[in-house]
Amino acid sequence: MIHPTAVVDKRAKLAKGVAVGPYTVIDGDVEVGEGTTIGAHNVITGHTKIGRDNRIFHFCSIGEANQDKKYGGEPTRVEIGSRNTIREYVSINRGTAQDAGVTRIANDNWIMAYVHIAHDCQIGSNTVLANNVTFGGHVHVGDWVTMGGFASAHQFVKIGPHVMAQAFSIILQDVPPYVLIGGNPIGTHGINSEGLKRRDFSADTIAALKRAYKTLYRSRLTLEEARAELEKQAKETPEVKLLADFITASTRGILR
Repeated sequence: MIHPTAVVDKRAKLAKGVAVGPYTVIDGDVEVGEGTTIGAHNVITGHTKIGRDNRIFHFCSIGEANQDKKYGGEPTRVEIGSRNTIREYVSINRGTAQDAGVTRIANDNWIMAYVHIAHDCQIGSNTVLANNVTFGGHVHVGDWVTMGGFASAHQFVKIGPHVMAQAFSIILQDVPPYVLIGGNPIGTHGINSEGLKRRDFSADTIAALKRAYKTLYRSRLTLEEARAELEKQAKETPEVKLLADFITASTRGILR
């Protein structure tokens, strides 16, 4: 199932059922799981491990050296989970020795054309990254995040689970879970309630998260006072605890 024009190093580990399209190049330190299909004109290099049943379309660059001037050729990695869709012209760079040394993408993600995932990014599962989304280095993205077209995140930003970012969003600070963001300048616009409904969050839970949002963004409490109040609300609605914990772990300050 390897096209005769593809160049696949003999050391590469391709599992059963892997398909490789025309003119694709796969280097020797690459491992690809069962059932993954790789289209035409891709380059997969570096210490890259790709799981099962992924669909990689055409003209992608995966595992290439990162765009960090400090990079000295260390054997850093890219790890991609299973059942991801990676569309045309996506670029995914390997990690750096200054961080975890790995750029990681989990499972069931929908990654559209021209997305760039820089070194050391950690992408969760079930995300939707629309065309031309760009992540700087060290960005962490939680599960079920949706990023509109041309949205971008500054290096070291953390985006919590269930966030939805509108097209052209420029994210410079950490974004708490469940929040809808967008605009220029960027701001918060309530809870991503439609997304939560689609994921079977109950009406009571969504109402509690809306209350938590008002506590964080409309109550005029200091950030620490709001966090303490969220801890109290989390005793009744455990999903709110994710908000409180995110505030505690934030390193760039939250978008507020």
